[in-house]
Amino acid sequence: MNVIRTSHIVVVMAVLAVAIPAGVVGSPSTTSDTLSATVTSVTDGDTVDVEYANGTTDTVRLLGVDTPEVYSENDPTEYEGVPDTEAGIQCLDAAGEDASQYTKDRLQQGEQITLELDAASDGRGDYGRLLAYIHDDGQNLNYDLIDTGNARVYDSEFSQSDRFYAAESDAQTAERGLWQCREPSSGSSLSITEIHADATGNDNENLSDEYVTFTNTGSETLDLSEWTVSDEARHVYTFPSGASLAAGETVTLHTGSGSDTQTDRYWGSSSAIWNNGGDTVTVEDDTGTLVTSKSY
Repeated sequence: MNVIRTSHIVVVMAVLAVAIPAGVVGSPSTTSDTLSATVTSVTDGDTVDVEYANGTTDTVRLLGVDTPEVYSENDPTEYEGVPDTEAGIQCLDAAGEDASQYTKDRLQQGEQITLELDAASDGRGDYGRLLAYIHDDGQNLNYDLIDTGNARVYDSEFSQSDRFYAAESDAQTAERGLWQCREPSSGSSLSITEIHADATGNDNENLSDEYVTFTNTGSETLDLSEWTVSDEARHVYTFPSGASLAAGETVTLHTGSGSDTQTDRYWGSSSAIWNNGGDTVTVEDDTGTLVTSKSY
């Protein structure tokens, strides 16, 4: 029995020895699982630069979490239920910015934090970054990113994985954060039935002939208040408060200016919106949840 315990201690010490930077003055011994550090900068939602008491620096990759990218293209297939479409990519791009801001709001430059190491993990990940949980004001930032829907669980070995997966499931059910990018589970009764991107003549001189038509295929009236319509370039039209679409009815959104009616609405743009060579129409409700999208 003593041999087993000794072996276990050796393994833990070996893992932590790899993780803890050499020569950190005042750092815990290799049998400890925590380090104190100061935040120097936040790269994105899951990567933070820190400095130790002796002036040495390190880059921390938050263990067990993966926030959407902000410096490279996102892959929707990595996020369960998010459609592999341009709309899905755009939604994840925005979620990545939100996650970065969330971490920046939590970790101010110069703030003292605690890094918790995990003997079940690899110690250091890609590019030699330290894998750790970050605790600020007693809160586990890694877990909070998952719980708020700002990150997915990164499939890897770490001791808190069960807890993280449970939080991810809750965030998905509640459609928090990036999980708003998923296809609506019940399906939407709003359908994009026509996209007329190429107006007669010069598009910019015939803006009212550039339009998108929507149909309510359901049996109940849709409240369109504050719903948005956007293209791949993130031009956005917002339906005014009180706008609705009765069951079986259609509404056409023209790019140009005009007087709104129940069947025709006007973006009020001074130039063409929809790219004749291909684009994506994306509709989100007043909470930012994806309702429907269509590429052409």
